[in-house]
Amino acid sequence: MKQRDEKNQPQPDKGFKIVPATLLGFALCGLSFYLGGIFYSEKRIFEGKIVQEVSKAVSSPKQSAVQPLQNKSISFLECSIDYQDYTPCTDPRRWKKYGYRRLTFLERHCPPPFERKECLVPPPDGYKPPIRWPNSRDQCWYRNVPYDWINTEKSNQNWLKKKGDKFLFPGGGTMFPNGVGAYVNLMQDLIPEMRDGTVRTAIDTGCGVASWGGDLLDRGILTISLAPRDNHEAQVQFALERGIPAILGVISTQRLPFPSSSFDMAHCSRCLIPWTEFGGIYLLEVHRILRPGGFWVLSGPPINYEHRYLGWNTTEEEQRAVYEKLQDLLTSMCFTVYAKQDDIAVWQKSSDNSCYEKLASPDLYPAKCDDSVEPDSAWYTPLRACVVAPRPNLKRTSLDSLPKWPERLQVAPERISDVPDGSGAALKHGDTKWKVRAEHYKKLLPALGTDQIRNVMDMNTDFGGLAAALIDDPLWVMNVVSSYSANTLPVIFDRGLIGTYHDWCEAFSTYPRTYDLLHVDGLFSAESHRCQMKYVLLEMDRILRPEGYALIRESSYFIDNIDAVAKAVRWNCRKEDTEEGGAKEKILVCQKTLWYSSNNSSSTIQ
Repeated sequence: MKQRDEKNQPQPDKGFKIVPATLLGFALCGLSFYLGGIFYSEKRIFEGKIVQEVSKAVSSPKQSAVQPLQNKSISFLECSIDYQDYTPCTDPRRWKKYGYRRLTFLERHCPPPFERKECLVPPPDGYKPPIRWPNSRDQCWYRNVPYDWINTEKSNQNWLKKKGDKFLFPGGGTMFPNGVGAYVNLMQDLIPEMRDGTVRTAIDTGCGVASWGGDLLDRGILTISLAPRDNHEAQVQFALERGIPAILGVISTQRLPFPSSSFDMAHCSRCLIPWTEFGGIYLLEVHRILRPGGFWVLSGPPINYEHRYLGWNTTEEEQRAVYEKLQDLLTSMCFTVYAKQDDIAVWQKSSDNSCYEKLASPDLYPAKCDDSVEPDSAWYTPLRACVVAPRPNLKRTSLDSLPKWPERLQVAPERISDVPDGSGAALKHGDTKWKVRAEHYKKLLPALGTDQIRNVMDMNTDFGGLAAALIDDPLWVMNVVSSYSANTLPVIFDRGLIGTYHDWCEAFSTYPRTYDLLHVDGLFSAESHRCQMKYVLLEMDRILRPEGYALIRESSYFIDNIDAVAKAVRWNCRKEDTEEGGAKEKILVCQKTLWYSSNNSSSTIQ
């Protein structure tokens, strides 16, 4: 059929078809030859460029892997004076955007990139370098933290008093009218482990002005005082101004930025956290961060309700019901009553795995968390209404299994095996290295080791080596572990040190002017592919005290560019060799200058 149809079709003129086809063939051959020549030439040029790039990559691997800061002229304007206490991720100006249920608005809500401030945060008018430790524990300059709210509203509780140009801290509090010393003495009578080095790390939720944490420092207990930015104004800022470890935070819908089994003790003194509401989810978070065998201490409602209920504007029956509900909840989480006297009650978290095995029953509440819940995940991790059980394979993380302080600092924790390449030998080698580095730092910065430097932050630590090397100096170190790096924070807490998770692409959870020394070790090399380094340096400037210091240990490839930005934030810097010498790595020793705002308008610099 096909053939028949083809025969019936009219045939074209064959002469006409052959001549153009021949010409077309010659034309196509010529075009192909021409294009081939162009392609071959371009190919050789392209291959030459590739060879050049590969050669550059082989000779300078870092240059091909990361993009450096541009070494060009840069400057920053001043923020307006009403940004003197700017906390970017807990900014009251942005609270109305978030819900008020469970205090969600008080949690971290960092501004998007287009709302970031590229300006220098000014100090208050009249600011001057803080009073030095240990005198700072009892007094601070009023102009450095010029807030009268606590002084006015809590004057009858002796939290602080304004006298002349200073705030004085007499050591009072809602639940310790006889002073914080007498309060802690009673607590030590109830918990003898506070006296012999068993209890080393603690967290104070709802810390007030951190008098409890400040008192414990003399007793060898290192406490993180925790409070949100709320209507009490600057609780955490007062704590850090005094030289007491503190961080902005609230137990709401997200986990606190600490790993599981971190603290030996947790404390709440009339912090008004509704422990039994929302299925006990706040108390479940305290349970998670408290190590097995650790102590939870509560004073205030509903403790001692029989004698206190009249002052709480409630009835004895109501408070009895609250206490019984709290006791039932604690029992269901494997807590047992340890001691109780007057206004203080103490529970101990069980280190017996058999208790947690019973929680696997689906009929119990709260139930044991399933295997999908990562115990140490704590950076923007939602709270879960389940009990994080201690890992049964860990035998030496409970409080009664750890060496007592200070021996604890030198012993390789069991959880170091969870860290890639982590071992006792690696820890010992690291500590030896950091002792040498710390001695070199003291030569470069003679103020280190004196009362001029109190609040120190190691911005990207591994196992807390710098903190361990400085342990005998009159300072404390906030060890920061990147949320993107290997999780070494459990090891740091097991050693008896303190720290937190953080992502340096965001602002840190503290007020401006709260650290005397910031230490950086390779942060820019590690994070330059994720974070704009100018924002990291602006954040460092925000949290560094005027006349405070920064030690930036970095590859030579980055150091000059960092120096250029440091000058733009009004730091005086000099480049120094490391303890090993050589050109591969350098140390930038910087000091922040003290300057006062020349911009008194209420407008915001964008």
